[in-house]
Amino acid sequence: MMADIAMVGMAVMGRNLALNIESRGFTVAVYNRTARTLEAFVEGAGAGKRILPCRTLPELVAALNRPRRVLLMVQAGAPVDAVLAELTPLLEPGDVILDGGNSFFADTVRRCRAAENAGLLYLGTGVSGGDEGALRGPSIMPGGSEAAYRIVSPILTAIAAEVDGSRCCTYIGAGGAGHYVKMVHNGIEYGDMQLIAEAFALLQHLCGMTRAEMHERFAAWNRGDLDSYLIEITARILAATDPETGSPIVDVILDKAGQKGTGTWTGQSALALGAPVPTIAEAVFARSLSAAKAERIAAAGVLRGPGTTFAGDREELADAIGTALHAAKICSYAQGFALMRTAAAEYDWQLDYGAIAMIWRGGCIIRARFLQRIKEAYARDPGLANLMLDPYFADVLHGAQSAWRQVVGAATAGGIPIPAFASALSYFDSYRTARLPASLIQAQRDYFGAHTYERVDRPGTFHTDWTAT
Repeated sequence: MMADIAMVGMAVMGRNLALNIESRGFTVAVYNRTARTLEAFVEGAGAGKRILPCRTLPELVAALNRPRRVLLMVQAGAPVDAVLAELTPLLEPGDVILDGGNSFFADTVRRCRAAENAGLLYLGTGVSGGDEGALRGPSIMPGGSEAAYRIVSPILTAIAAEVDGSRCCTYIGAGGAGHYVKMVHNGIEYGDMQLIAEAFALLQHLCGMTRAEMHERFAAWNRGDLDSYLIEITARILAATDPETGSPIVDVILDKAGQKGTGTWTGQSALALGAPVPTIAEAVFARSLSAAKAERIAAAGVLRGPGTTFAGDREELADAIGTALHAAKICSYAQGFALMRTAAAEYDWQLDYGAIAMIWRGGCIIRARFLQRIKEAYARDPGLANLMLDPYFADVLHGAQSAWRQVVGAATAGGIPIPAFASALSYFDSYRTARLPASLIQAQRDYFGAHTYERVDRPGTFHTDWTAT
């Protein structure tokens, strides 16, 4: 029996993807550098299935039908290069390598070129959905060789999540486009999670809600415009009890948020391209600040705030928090899509933003009801500069402004940190402002560094002799 595809790396994502592929009628050859991990899989979840265990890479390659298809699910960075150095000499022209990890897009560009020089076909394949998505159907974002995608698309589309009869997988674009779009997905995810965490804090400190009441509130939000995977699991989390203490489990979890780097990459790429993503960046910084737990405990005994009293109607404020969360969420997605648009122009990618929104509707972490609205926005105007300019989203943001500003004001007055809520509102206000105070910044730059400036009344570049004025 020969295999249709090989899986290199049998950690939880690799194991679940292998089981997903096998369940669709394909035979999978599997390899892991640590033999005991491989044996545990083939004797456990992989037992009795069309799974071919291979103890070496040459054995793995020999087990594959031509053209060979090899999916790497190993840690991003040097481990990928190490596997490629060993694997590439074993393959033949026309064989396909897929990197399904969270690789940095620039690394994928480099690896695509190296594979092409060796006569191989390479796909940087973003996979979103976590362990459960890998097993039951993820969102898949392949980029690189379009010829490679044609060869592996029957497998990738078969295992992807399905929404309304459409599979959540499509060819993204050349080079590192697939991993770039996956990176931006993760950046939006950071923003989404921080916004939800801030809503949780506001419901607690301003509205005085219990965990049970917050569970009901998030569950209700998930039945409306905020319907999404992250809102859904937040409601479930808030209903969960720690079996050891009997307390809500969210209260026994240390408030130090981890991160694996894709949010940071999103911010770094945005800075390099000059594309503002303040809500995503604030979400990354919020995780970094959460990690400084000991410093925060010390600071809490030294630095005083205004207190968190709120004298208004708490039910009304809770409704306003939901409205503000929806508006801020739109701004976070708008930033992500604007970043992809800037990157596409920089790297000569032909990105289909409506198609990207559609494959994010299922399997992935940021799946949400309003992704259909994003698809419709780009159908109306494929050249849309920013999602906030679409008539539907503009109307939502206009309608949310009063509640949004009320929430940001109440949080600020109460001393509750809301970096994502506030940055999203500032992004909206900055984008809609025809004249910003940047004229003063440019004057300062010209004053101390003779950097020159442009004028509003005539074309050209100008400099003022400030010491003479």
